Amino acid sequence: MIASPRSLVIPRLGVEAPVDAVGVASDGEAEVPDDARRVGWYRFGPAPGAAEGSSVIVGHVDSQTQGLGVLAELSDVEQNDRVEVRAADGATRVYRIVSRETVPKEELADSGVFRRDGPPVLTLITCTGPYLKDRGGYQDNLVVTAVPESS
Repeated sequence: MIASPRSLVIPRLGVEAPVDAVGVASDGEAEVPDDARRVGWYRFGPAPGAAEGSSVIVGHVDSQTQGLGVLAELSDVEQNDRVEVRAADGATRVYRIVSRETVPKEELADSGVFRRDGPPVLTLITCTGPYLKDRGGYQDNLVVTAVPESS
């Protein structure tokens, strides 16, 4: 059994955040921790280090009451940037960024980011795009994909 993730580290960006297990919010979207300094691992999908599927970690870009979120600089990642996921069992899983894309929020669920099969990847998600208060906030998600680093 693969241990739950404990922390997310993106060294080049100076990001280090505790990880909470999250599920599905009442609106049908993936939950995001209330604390903008924490990220959430979507517990209904594969854990980081699984042999297949997309391990999803979500976090805030910002918060009206807490300021910038821990993933505020996620749009600055570059191809081959290192991402580390430290697990509760002490293991560290290392990934390299391979892509960054913007996905409209209404298309995220059907975009394949929550897949449970196929090659193993780590998928990092935060908000981006225009913030339209009258339409519920940010209109898009930034989706960053990383693959396991080869040994």
